[in-house]
Amino acid sequence: MSLGGGSGNLETRTLLDELRSFDKGGFFDLGHPLLNRIAESFVKAAGIGAVQAVSREAYFTAFEGFDSNGSSVPPEISGAKKHRFPDLKGETNRKSLEAMVKSTGKESLQWGLAAGVYSGLTYGLKEARGAHDWKNSAVAGAITGVALALTTEDYSHEQIVQCAITGAAISTAANLLTGIF
Repeated sequence: MSLGGGSGNLETRTLLDELRSFDKGGFFDLGHPLLNRIAESFVKAAGIGAVQAVSREAYFTAFEGFDSNGSSVPPEISGAKKHRFPDLKGETNRKSLEAMVKSTGKESLQWGLAAGVYSGLTYGLKEARGAHDWKNSAVAGAITGVALALTTEDYSHEQIVQCAITGAAISTAANLLTGIF
């Protein structure tokens, strides 16, 4: 039994085979390469965002435990204890879990949004202009920066402009350095 011309039997495919097919970009088929690219970028980055949010909270929780035991914690760590999950130390475990899930979901959405918007814009601009160059990267980075700035709770005009410039600069630098390394 073959899967749509696939090379492996459904019953004998291993996890490694599945992961390899994910890297080839065959995970989503939404009918258009642009939609496929946005969806795949969103899902991959959202997963990374979730792992990053949970690991950051675990890090701060671990260092708070060392600090309360009388251990010396470096000042750059103890002075920067800003929890992304402010309700994590709630009265009940349920409240803590709800706060962690909510905050992790928000951060996952932000990472996924950034990756999806950037990937979709670079693909669309490449198709529209017929070239993939630093100009596409700069525009996509700037728009992605604006989108991310708008996801924060209280944003200002200055923050939006700063995020647009930062996004354009990082994206352009990455594009220009791709051929060097």
